[in-house]
Amino acid sequence: MSTVTTTGADTAAKPRLKTSAMIASIAAEGQRTRPAPFGHALVELARQRPEIVGMTADLGKYTDLHIFAQAFPDRFYQMGMAEQLLMGAASGMAHEGMMPFVTTYAVFASRRAYDFVHQTIAEENRNVKIACALPGLTSGYGPSHQAAEDLALFRAMPNMVVIDPCDAHEIEQVVPAMAAHQGPVYMRLLRGNVPLVLDEYDYKFELGKARLLRDGADVLVISSGIMTMRALEVAQRLEADKVAVAVLHVPTIKPLDTETILREAARTGRMVVAAENHTVIGGLGEAVAGTLLRAGVAPVFRQIGLPDEFLKAGALPTLHDLYGISTDAMTASIKGWL
Repeated sequence: MSTVTTTGADTAAKPRLKTSAMIASIAAEGQRTRPAPFGHALVELARQRPEIVGMTADLGKYTDLHIFAQAFPDRFYQMGMAEQLLMGAASGMAHEGMMPFVTTYAVFASRRAYDFVHQTIAEENRNVKIACALPGLTSGYGPSHQAAEDLALFRAMPNMVVIDPCDAHEIEQVVPAMAAHQGPVYMRLLRGNVPLVLDEYDYKFELGKARLLRDGADVLVISSGIMTMRALEVAQRLEADKVAVAVLHVPTIKPLDTETILREAARTGRMVVAAENHTVIGGLGEAVAGTLLRAGVAPVFRQIGLPDEFLKAGALPTLHDLYGISTDAMTASIKGWL
């Protein structure tokens, strides 16, 4: 496992980051946050939906499902460190009329238990909702915990809806939308103290719909997850350089809102940048590129995402700068391309 080190000059310029900076927190200092939005939203929904059960593989505390367990101990199932068993049992519960909300880390659902999700949940079109923490590069603990390819894997699975929410405000809306959808859903989960961003944009989540959060004539950033938060920060910074950046938030990776993407990308005179906290292979960027090519829409197109390699271990701010997904790095990339 490779780690990121800093030079003496780097150390002098920036404060030394503590080990806690490797843990999945993406809130900037002073940023508004809301604690455990997934756990609280699920509890509220479960009060109205008695068929909802919570299931996890020894990660209740680290996926905010412990809040559900406290509220509904008789509807909570701790399956231990056995992700394949977790997915198979969830399928069985769904077959009997329950609606399992299953949590683990994204690496374990997308890699360790993939075949069990594929065969027992997706192929049978079971009503199981999978919410997974540490998506993409939201952990500094190296490839064993970095789910850089989860969107590509779940996009390829028939019957599976795939959602990558931006912030706490959106997660609170995604949870009831997942329950309203009949069939399997995979959601990338932001846990702990999750930033609040979209409430300032009068935002409402709709499954399968993209939303233009701000307009701009020079650049269109098409983004999902935490990269929408970063894109909005980039747009504000570039205003000082008289660069107008539009931000199209695409929380549903599958089914993709191709109509809105094509409409916005077809507007002449602006570069299109797909930004995602995921490898550049098989995720939102390639989904957007394929949509544009198939429709004969050909703007200048660029991708911001993680490279096709096993990522290093280290503090998250350092890694986000290194791999080009921090606000500073995104700003520099877009200015360079312009």
